[in-house]
Amino acid sequence: MCPDIMTEAELRRRGRLLFTVLTVLGLRWSSRKPELVQALRGWLGSWAGIGHVAGGMARQGYDVQLTRHGDAGWRATFYPSGKEPSIVAGTAWERTAGRAIQVAAWRALHTHGPLMGW
Repeated sequence: MCPDIMTEAELRRRGRLLFTVLTVLGLRWSSRKPELVQALRGWLGSWAGIGHVAGGMARQGYDVQLTRHGDAGWRATFYPSGKEPSIVAGTAWERTAGRAIQVAAWRALHTHGPLMGW
């Protein structure tokens, strides 16, 4: 089997994992492992982390648009792959690019789930 080809079960597992990680990042953990959550937030908020979220969402059937609006912040929007950009699956306007893509991805997965099947 080619390493770039995932089985449907692996694709579903990764979709659930991505949704779980994004859910954990959205929680306010004051007494439960705050160092772990902060480290994960820091890594996923980096450009490398943004790329991993975008890649994971692409595997789930989504395209992304990430736009900087000067000092006002960032907007991230996910669309079903190959569809008109007027069909929005999840969007977020946040101060940082990392936070915008995380919130928009969570909203897309929470509302529509992975488009490649779950």
